[in-house]
Amino acid sequence: MLRYVVRRLLVAIPTLLAISLIVFGLLDLAPGDPTSQLPLTIPAEVRDNIRDSLGFNDPFFVRWWNWVQLMMINEPVDLIHSATDICLTGDCDNPERIISWQSRSPAMETIYQRLPQTLWVLGLGLVFGVMLAVPIGTIQAYRQYSWFDNVGTFVTMLGYSVPVFVIGPLFIWLFSVKLGWLPTFYTTTHDVSITSWSSIWFQFKQLAMPVGVLTLFNAATFGRFARASVLENLNEGYVRTARSKGLGESTVMTRHVVRNSLIPIVTLLALSVPGIFGGAIITENIFRINGLGQLLLLSIGQNDLPMVQSLVFIFALLTVMFNIIADVLYGFLDPRIRYD
Repeated sequence: MLRYVVRRLLVAIPTLLAISLIVFGLLDLAPGDPTSQLPLTIPAEVRDNIRDSLGFNDPFFVRWWNWVQLMMINEPVDLIHSATDICLTGDCDNPERIISWQSRSPAMETIYQRLPQTLWVLGLGLVFGVMLAVPIGTIQAYRQYSWFDNVGTFVTMLGYSVPVFVIGPLFIWLFSVKLGWLPTFYTTTHDVSITSWSSIWFQFKQLAMPVGVLTLFNAATFGRFARASVLENLNEGYVRTARSKGLGESTVMTRHVVRNSLIPIVTLLALSVPGIFGGAIITENIFRINGLGQLLLLSIGQNDLPMVQSLVFIFALLTVMFNIIADVLYGFLDPRIRYD
């Protein structure tokens, strides 16, 4: 297992390099200039000197390689230094970093500041969605064509088909405008105090609607896969063998059917996590959550290419890493899978 993980991590390095080249190349073709936000009174030769000092006039591959070094070496080293106070290089006090054109500050610092808001909303929405999808999909498959299966299929198709930008405003209209139970928008500046019940309750209320919207969508998505996967495994030979041995129906379902049915769900989950981060643009803008999705949309509108490149590469990195995690989990879910 360890050898397999190491091998996959080594393969991930050239994969990430190729992804970084594609991301940097595509965004480099977009119109943008680090001096676009400067006053028009600045002479052209001064602007050209600024571009030259930032390396913007260098050849493409030189700029790409410099960006790769900053993203894959300098930024992780700075993160380790900030978290553990351990300096892995000679100059940790003034490291060279990726600078946002808009804020004139390190792009990753802004990402670190907004990451907790995104993790709160998306993490809870994903966890609750999977926790609902697996048992409901399993019961639907076990009681195929029953009233529970029909109702579950209707709700699943409804949650999967109706867009988030429709459900979100409906939630705001119902729970905020009409009933007045929940705050209309998310207050990002709220600092949760563990010792204050009112502070915790306010955080719970403002999380309820965005987490509820994402939970409904994720439960519908994973529920469809859970039902189909359980139905497929119920007709396998090993299920008949387990029943012929006298095992109880609950044991057959939990130890055999559900366990093997989780493999495609884990695959979908691994592929969905980065997509959910990117798909949070709509949810975060509806509820005004100051997270990564809103940051990506704002950076695109402001033509802040270093920030956009950093965010897109992080989403790609999450895709690669979660695929490796999914491959490792296969061995725990299905003992027939070996990595030797």
